[in-house]
Order: sequence, then C-alpha cells, then structure tokens
Amino acid sequence: MINFSRFTLDNGLRVIVHEDDSTPTVALNILYNVGAKDESPNKTGFAHLFEHLMFSGSANVPNFDDPIQLAGGENNAFTNNDITNFYDTLPAENLETAFWLESDRMLSLNIDQKSLDIQKKVVVEEFKETCLNQPYGDVWHHLTDMAFQVHPYRWPTIGKVPQHVENATLEDVKDFYNKYYSPNNAILVVAGNVTKDMVKELCDKWFADIPAGEPNQRKIEAEPPQQKLQQRTNHASVPTDAIYLAFHIPERKSFDFYVVDLLSDVLCNGKSSRLYKKLFKEKELFSYIDCYVTGSVDPGLLIIEGRPTDGISLDQAKAAIWKELELLKTDGINDHELRKWKNKVESTLAFSELSVLNKAINLAFFEMLGDADIINKEIGWYQAITESDMNRMANAIFTPKNCSELYYLAKASDHIETEN
Repeated sequence: MINFSRFTLDNGLRVIVHEDDSTPTVALNILYNVGAKDESPNKTGFAHLFEHLMFSGSANVPNFDDPIQLAGGENNAFTNNDITNFYDTLPAENLETAFWLESDRMLSLNIDQKSLDIQKKVVVEEFKETCLNQPYGDVWHHLTDMAFQVHPYRWPTIGKVPQHVENATLEDVKDFYNKYYSPNNAILVVAGNVTKDMVKELCDKWFADIPAGEPNQRKIEAEPPQQKLQQRTNHASVPTDAIYLAFHIPERKSFDFYVVDLLSDVLCNGKSSRLYKKLFKEKELFSYIDCYVTGSVDPGLLIIEGRPTDGISLDQAKAAIWKELELLKTDGINDHELRKWKNKVESTLAFSELSVLNKAINLAFFEMLGDADIINKEIGWYQAITESDMNRMANAIFTPKNCSELYYLAKASDHIETEN
C-alpha cells in the first residue's frame, strides 16, 4: 500500500505527497496535462518541442541543469501523446532547489527567438536521427496513420514532419505555453523523505502566487471502430524485413485495458510466452518478436512486431502469428497459465514501487486519470481477471478488420508488394 495525502492550491495546482523516511532522497514530479494529442494537425511536435524548451532557462534561472547538479540531484523529462512530465531527484535537504527551479519555469519560461531557434534545431535533428536515418525509425508514422483516421493519435509524439517544428514561430510557442503550462493544468507530486507540512509550506512559497490559466477543455473526436483490414508496404534501407500488426484496444481507464495488457504478456513477455516459445524458439521462424500495448489514455493499440529469419517470407511470418492468435481465441488460456502471468505482473508492479521516482511519476499519472489511488488498485484489477475475460477480449480484438498491417521491406528484397 502506498500512502499519500493531497491538497489543491487556490490557483488549481493539485499536489500529492508520499512520505517515505526510509530514503535520504526525494523526487519531485510535475505532470502537465498536455501531449501530442493537443496539437493542431498542421502544427505537430509542439509538446515535444516544449519538453526541450522548458530546459532553456527562465527569468531567474539561465541554466536549469547546473543548480540541480550543484544540489546533488538529477532531472529529466518525457513527452507522449497524452502528457508532458518533468522530474527531479535530489537529497531531501535540497528539495527547495527543485521547487525554485520548477516554479520559475512554470511562471516565466525564457521564450525568445534565440532559445527557440536553438531548440528547434535540436528537435529537428532528433527527428532526422530517430525517424529518418534510423532503421525502422518511421514505423510509428505508418502505423498510426493507418490505425487512426480522426483521433490525434494519428501522428507520433515527435510530429508528422520536421517542417512543423521548423516553421514554428515565436507567437506559436508562446500561445502553446500560455495555454497549457499553468498550475491548474498541472499535478505536482513529492515523494520521499518529506512531510506534508513541509511540502505545503514550500508550495505556498513557490507556487501559490502563480496565476491560473484558462481551463483546458479538450474537444477530441473519438476514433470510430475500424471496419476493415488496413495494409501498407514500405521499402527502406533496413537490415531485414519486418512485420507489424496493430490492433485497437480499450482506453487506459477501462478494466478491459488490463485484460489486454495481460494478453500481451501471455503472447510475448519472456521466454515462456507463447509467441517467443512457439515462433522464435521452437519453429525458429523469427529472429525477433515482441508484443506490447501503447498504454495511452484514450483507446490505443496492441502491437505485434517481428523480423523473420532468413528464408521465411513476411506472408509465412504473418500466417504463423495469426495461427497463434486463433489458438488463443479458440483454446483460451488455462488457470495455471493465467495465474503465472498474474503473479509476474504483481511482482513487476511491486518491484517498480521500490523507487520513489517511479512512485512520484505513477501517482501523478493516475491522478491525471482521475484518482491517484489507482496505484494501489491495479494489482487487484489484474488479479480479478478471469479466463473468460481473456477469451472475450482475445476474440474481440484479434480480428482482421481491427488490424493495421505493415510490411517493412529491405530494399534488396524481391517480396511482392501488398496493395494498400
């Protein structure tokens, strides 16, 4: 059980405190409720750009990293479709340094043409390095473009094209900052060797006088059910052919999300999982195979990806995967196998809770979902999953009409291209 307390400042900043006097350190996490799904289709990559801009200095802090390091700490951030998250870890006695830094960039980020130009170059280079020059780097551009027709998950966090960030103006980014980076659109979590009273005092000192912004009222169109198989073939300079199958799954807050997450473990999480054991180890059809869920807030995707061994075509590889999926649907999963995967999930979750940083990040995320106490409920939800639940969801999602299929062909391959 992870105990915590919470309070809200008058400006709307939600604060969660987890007290743990067994560690000399403390983690401060700020989640901003803004991600790639909040961007305009013609101005993508902005949330990711801001992850970088938030480290470019503020009114009283020309360099964010130096004060944290001088205080014996570390910091980092991540962005995805749903959120932008910043975190600091440091000795408990130096916690106020993190409060000072985070409040200053929330109130008065240094957004000028020079800092914008620098960070645009960094982000564009990252796009080129990870998406254009890295083997299989643009896979998500293809998969999301096929799987989503109306929902903004149809572009990846890094953006549709680098030109969207290249063309970002100072006015564009200031508008984005003013709209989303405000206390009433953020959740602050402090976990570690602290007390609620100490955190409340620091919040009053550093955050209470930051003005609230306009309420963030999302109007995102729900993705309609996919009605037919989507297929695409991409030729690129990659070491070997690869196949990707993407299936729509329920939203993150749904009980059925946990069922599907457990299905992904059954299929490919470790050496005893079905796809690994049957297709990689026994039949040697794949040199690599994996299965995972996106975990996005709105309905997301379960992905199966694999690279066939030499002499195995993508058509053969696909047929082998579908055979295993059909066996899962028809034969189901027995009690012993289900209990094994439940126990593995429980041990993984319990191990992750040993880190104060992980607890801070998860408390913020679950509070954004609606209730930070989900951190204590998840194990129970996994344990409540039945064989019937697994069979029901396997039959619901593993159908051709719910699938987006990508053949990724090495340019030297003579594979016959699949029609779109």
